Amino acid sequence: MGQEASKPQPGTKLRVIGAGMPRTGTASFSKALEILLQGPVYHGGTQNCKGSSFNLKSWISVLKHTPIRSLEDEEFVLDRISKLTDGYVAITSAPGHCFVPELMRLYPDAKVICTIRNPEAWDKSIDAIATASLQWYLRFILFPLSPMRHFPRYLSTLAAGRWAELYDTPGVPTKHVGTQVWDRHIQHLREVVPPNKLVFFDVRDGWGPLCEALNCDIPKGIEFPRVNERAAMESFAKEQVKKGLIRWAMIFCIAIMAIGIWWSWFG
Repeated sequence: MGQEASKPQPGTKLRVIGAGMPRTGTASFSKALEILLQGPVYHGGTQNCKGSSFNLKSWISVLKHTPIRSLEDEEFVLDRISKLTDGYVAITSAPGHCFVPELMRLYPDAKVICTIRNPEAWDKSIDAIATASLQWYLRFILFPLSPMRHFPRYLSTLAAGRWAELYDTPGVPTKHVGTQVWDRHIQHLREVVPPNKLVFFDVRDGWGPLCEALNCDIPKGIEFPRVNERAAMESFAKEQVKKGLIRWAMIFCIAIMAIGIWWSWFG
């Protein structure tokens, strides 16, 4: 997760489709792309959690049309994703990684780059995030906050839609993901992306392989970005819970004051 949501630049064309799963260094990858491509990157986690409600609400509407069963579904999904990604040089992380075929139709000249890591390490990392995200009380705590009030519904819609379609999962959010999801994702990419357009990239390898894939020079005097995604996500989660509790406390105080005023007048 990045520090702040990116803002689109009118006229900017999407050049990279980030097909890597969450927790594969997508925040570092996004920062690197911003430097190389000199434009804003749509990092799903950052845009959804720190951007406007338009992002989460739009993805929810897209996911409600998955699996795609009709021409109307297809046209809706393509139109909404086009609006979400207009003005960005790249899209990374979830849920964009689930819509690689659609993104390739919208941006046929874009390179597909999948960030990777050790599957077992990824499984452990993603399970920790899933467990934290699926606590029963979050739906209540986050309700007064925008855009995060939409986040629980986003997770449910993602799990019931494209995620279940691609990875053969139960269709509900679960605290254990499993390496079989990783394996199916890699297989899916090999099936839908032409070999000459698909690149697998480990952010630990730095500038070299990424610059080679994009046919650009290694930036001089600039270190490859290293974003501690887990620390950023944990800090953001604690901040949102604190804000939610404060907001509820204010709501309850106002309600109690209103009741007291009503009672003093009519009691």
